[in-house]
Amino acid sequence: MPRFCANLSLLFTEVDFLDRFAAAAAAGFRAVECQFPYAWPAERIAAALAANGLQMILHNLPPGEWEAGDRGLACIPGREAEFRAGLETAIAYARRLGCRRLNCLAGIPPAEAPAAAVHATLVANLRHAAARLAREGIRLLIEPLNDRDVPGFFLRRTAEAVRLIAEVGHPNLLLQYDVYHMQVMEGNLIRTLRAHLDRIGHIQIADPPGRNEPGTGEVNFANLFRVLDEAGYAGWVGCEYRPSRDTVSSLGWLRHPEGCPPAGHTPGIPGG
Repeated sequence: MPRFCANLSLLFTEVDFLDRFAAAAAAGFRAVECQFPYAWPAERIAAALAANGLQMILHNLPPGEWEAGDRGLACIPGREAEFRAGLETAIAYARRLGCRRLNCLAGIPPAEAPAAAVHATLVANLRHAAARLAREGIRLLIEPLNDRDVPGFFLRRTAEAVRLIAEVGHPNLLLQYDVYHMQVMEGNLIRTLRAHLDRIGHIQIADPPGRNEPGTGEVNFANLFRVLDEAGYAGWVGCEYRPSRDTVSSLGWLRHPEGCPPAGHTPGIPGG
């Protein structure tokens, strides 16, 4: 089985964010990720990681004004300075948290923005961020999202992301492959993973259609995990799903060989 980390933005939401680190450690996780850590001081998050023997595997760059509808800034012409300032904020957090992967959300371009300008802005921002993060020893990732959950998002398919990585042309830019988003958009998960594993820097999972834990929807996760093992995937798999019940009860799939826990199954330890 791959190595799993808990996404603390979606898991253990029964308790406050800073208490989720202890909850994840108690459930057996040795690593965590989150979407946006910026509402909490980096020192307090670092203390929670240290107190519970956890690694921070990944978090996102600042997304802009989330409540106003921003879902990333990288593709938006005219907001380059804001993107670069957010990048520096993310670097400061990553340094303090020992995080070596940062995910960049491309964003939702304004309807009036010319397509060529949107594309050129994204390429330029990614080139800058990839080079800047390389000097810090941090990987930059980009992630396609489905347009059902995030209408208008600029980057929607694996092939688009792979072409973008090639155009940016920096070895420090890799793909974050989210099984949930890509099953919604394109299917063919196994074929895609095999074809692009050398470009994938991180994987996240949830089961469509509800974005719940493995075993609740349409993906054969036992087969997917077997393929990752056979291919020698050495990275982490982020559990970025919404539990269909309480978080601890939702973790039974981690020990069940079919990837779908029977009723009453007791959760096991997710791995080191």
